[in-house]
Amino acid sequence: QVQLVESGGGLVQAGGSLRLSCTASGGTFSTYAVGWFRQAPGKEREFVAAISMSGSNTNYADSVKGRFTISRDNARITVYLQMNSLKFEDTAVYYCASRRWLVSVEVSDYNNWGQGTQVTVSS
Repeated sequence: QVQLVESGGGLVQAGGSLRLSCTASGGTFSTYAVGWFRQAPGKEREFVAAISMSGSNTNYADSVKGRFTISRDNARITVYLQMNSLKFEDTAVYYCASRRWLVSVEVSDYNNWGQGTQVTVSS
């Protein structure tokens, strides 16, 4: 079981950019698909993006397509979420999560979560 730690969150103005990192330890990272999710106050946790074990397949929520890019560097055991053209409604705690083998967009399919990192976009 890998342990996940997110970093890179912060305060940014609308239209700005941030890059989140999800660094793993333990386990065999290259056998895990990884997803990014977010949860705003008073809302349910929602899917943002996911990437396959090899990095060859990616999925995005419609709300972030064209603005966010997920990537991974298995040598550095890290998954990144590049967030551009940020909007106020992107404000949330962002979590990365892992599951063995297959990519999923469902929160319930992931059994291993990081502690989250806050992203705040000012309008």
